[in-house]
Amino acid sequence: MSLTQKSATEQLALLQSGELTSVELTQAYLDRIQAVDSSVGAFLRIETESALAQAAGIDARRAAGQPVGKLAGLPVAIKDILCTKDTPTTCGSKMLENFVPPYNATVVEKLLAADAVILGRTNMDEFAMGSSTENSAYHPTKNPWDTTRIPGGSSGGAAACISADMAPLSVGTDTGGSIRQPAALCGCVGLKPTYGRVSRYGLIAFASSLDQIGPLARTVEDAALLLEVLAGHDPLDSTSVNAPAPAYSETVNQPLENLTLGVVDHHFGEGIDPEIVSAVQKAIEVYESLGATIKHIEMPHADYGVATYYIIAPCEASSNLARYDGVHYGYRADQAEVMAELAEDGSDEGPLVRMYRKTRSEGFGPEVQRRIMLGTYALSEGYYDAFYLKALKVRRLIRQDYDNAFAEVDMIIGPVTSNPAFAQGEKNSDPMAMYLEDLYTVTANLAGVAGISLPCGFTENGLPIGLQLQAAPFEEEKLLRAAQMFQTATDFHTRRPELS
Repeated sequence: MSLTQKSATEQLALLQSGELTSVELTQAYLDRIQAVDSSVGAFLRIETESALAQAAGIDARRAAGQPVGKLAGLPVAIKDILCTKDTPTTCGSKMLENFVPPYNATVVEKLLAADAVILGRTNMDEFAMGSSTENSAYHPTKNPWDTTRIPGGSSGGAAACISADMAPLSVGTDTGGSIRQPAALCGCVGLKPTYGRVSRYGLIAFASSLDQIGPLARTVEDAALLLEVLAGHDPLDSTSVNAPAPAYSETVNQPLENLTLGVVDHHFGEGIDPEIVSAVQKAIEVYESLGATIKHIEMPHADYGVATYYIIAPCEASSNLARYDGVHYGYRADQAEVMAELAEDGSDEGPLVRMYRKTRSEGFGPEVQRRIMLGTYALSEGYYDAFYLKALKVRRLIRQDYDNAFAEVDMIIGPVTSNPAFAQGEKNSDPMAMYLEDLYTVTANLAGVAGISLPCGFTENGLPIGLQLQAAPFEEEKLLRAAQMFQTATDFHTRRPELS
């Protein structure tokens, strides 16, 4: 097993014992990125010099016997939606191509305080809008298991870099499944924490009531280690819950007794791939063999999840993205071109309005424009009550479904996706088909509960299949322990794609 194939937990033990230096580990990942990322496209930016400088500083402090952080010397990749001081943060968009934040997101500050080495910034669907990482303004990301297929999205780069052993840990965001879905399709672990568990300060907003930051990793233990660093109250984020974060890494290996898992039969209905049904059912049998009780439950409003999400999320996107107008920061249409167009078409629109319109039409890609228009329409006079207000009411019913379920069971178990990774370009012309990729994940965001995806099998073609566990708000500790039980009993997480 090569150094980059070891888990973050194993690497951290080697660093702490002095058998490995952070410079050696960081260089190994930089070499791996150099070798394989040209065929995957997981990264938008590699921080070679600063990463090696960080690593050298951590090694020097460790050698001198000085205190070091919880992640001391471990490289971490960051989704390009989290503001990092003096480093371009593009959100996968032309609109922010030259944006350099003057401050760090809280989670970036936490990583630096834990002495993580910032390896680079991962590719994503523009403004986190997409399920395939084909909507990036720069290049698509490909699935390491089959580079003709998508890795999922919007955190496709964050998942692909873990799957291809280009980073031991990465940070993604999940608005409707954007951590769990790519984790499932790339064969790694991805956790969406409860809304409010991790600070959103410095996260470039897509849908503020849905966005959440979380870890992607090779193993459940690694995800627990990273979440322990990311979680916690932040006074800079008014939605951050003022509650201490448990020591997830210390309890993750403690099995759960009297575990009751809820199965929603409707999740296995029409439209789901039979291979995914088989893999998830076998995973349920593994839990039964470990002593878990399986109980069939109802989630009567789950059918409305996608429709509800694709009203609320675009409405919030329409509001959040209104700030990108070419005036304060970000992309701005060329003024000479604006004036030339006005002179040519004889419009009385005015140069300011034309600049706004040209900036937004050039700076935003098609999917972002589509969602802004959907949201603006749903919020407009005469339609607000019929669409947005009704969606908020259904959202409350979905949350009630979860509350009722968690009164009967500890967790809900089921699929993450209805299909394995599909071919690049296969669904680009059919937005509805792409939106349905979020069928099993959006309700957790609407309800604000915690969810995790972990590998549970492979298709006949060798594509990963993910298993989803969902737990009540702020039950991440229990969620991780349950996931670790399955991981200990199986070996799916040990398999690697073959990349030349």
